[in-house]
Amino acid sequence: MKPSGSHPRASVAATMRSMPDPADTDGLTVGQVATHLGVTVRALHHWDETGLARPSLRTAAGYRLYTAGDLERLHRIVIYRELGLGLDRIRVVLDDSTADVPGALRTQRTQVAERIDRLQQLGAALDRMIDAHERGLLLTIEQQAEILGPQWNPDWPAQARQRYGDTAQWQQYAERSASRGPEDWQAIADAVADLDRALVHAMDSGVTPGSAEANQLVERHREVFSSYFPLTRQMQVCLGRMYEADPGFAAHYDGIRSGLATWFRRIVDASARAHGIDPDTATWQ
Repeated sequence: MKPSGSHPRASVAATMRSMPDPADTDGLTVGQVATHLGVTVRALHHWDETGLARPSLRTAAGYRLYTAGDLERLHRIVIYRELGLGLDRIRVVLDDSTADVPGALRTQRTQVAERIDRLQQLGAALDRMIDAHERGLLLTIEQQAEILGPQWNPDWPAQARQRYGDTAQWQQYAERSASRGPEDWQAIADAVADLDRALVHAMDSGVTPGSAEANQLVERHREVFSSYFPLTRQMQVCLGRMYEADPGFAAHYDGIRSGLATWFRRIVDASARAHGIDPDTATWQ
């Protein structure tokens, strides 16, 4: 097998440099050949069984012995395999005198280039995923201010990671964040702003907790918030109480309309009770 982490060009060059003197190679055992070539005994047995490279000699006891000619063929197999050709293609290159070897290598070169491009894209995606897990929000400070408004504090994502970074919800949030650009976050911000306006309008209109309109708003909140991570009803109850009790969240909602944080908590509690959940014992699950 190809040594882990080896560079194909370096491996091919090493294989060619390691070719022993043909005069010393008649009658080599499988183990000796494996050592010379840097392949496994299992690979040699497989190539023998499939007819790709069979030893020319056998001992009286039936053990395989390789000649200099056998070893030359094996070296060529290793070289082409390092270049990425499959064993079937290697058989054609070695045994078919009409085979277009340069054409086969050009085809392989094209496939390698395509794989490199895919790996570069994968590398970029991994960089974004790592960044998302570490930062949460993949927006510049200027983009955050433009999309999330002047009240947004760019330190909040770092604070959230410090507080929630070891939770499943942060991981889900990061996974979604990695695939989002400014347009996606703008759509989410617009949905949140529309919801806030709907909550204010409902509270000002005297909508009561437990009513159909209030329950629809609770469901809408769960749907909008699930843009960040899946939000269960029990988790929503915990959020509603945090909105009321946490000074930062309370200031945000009460800054939109005085008393909004408490009113929102009440409609969430009423909806939870309608679904058989006791808000006083709800947990983050």
